[in-house]
Amino acid sequence: MKSLKPSMRENKRYLFVKGSGDKDLNKDIVKAVLDFSGVLGMSKTGMSFIKSGKDWIIVCVNREAVDFVRASLCVWPDKMTVEKVSGTLKGLRGKK
Repeated sequence: MKSLKPSMRENKRYLFVKGSGDKDLNKDIVKAVLDFSGVLGMSKTGMSFIKSGKDWIIVCVNREAVDFVRASLCVWPDKMTVEKVSGTLKGLRGKK
């Protein structure tokens, strides 16, 4: 199968998210986006989880959905903050 042209691929952004260490951030982020927008909005984000620690996680989302994901995390009752957004994983290296 032929690969997609660069102009046809999704442009991704990487979000460095910090939250409380007592809960599972993966589940909280998914629940926040689902509650804010539903299944259709969740599918538009193209979200995937790259790497995680005790109280932080790196999330990959579609470029057009960055503001949408940030808004979802803001209205969620548990505290989660987006510390940095970058176009490459190397740009997030110094934040951990």
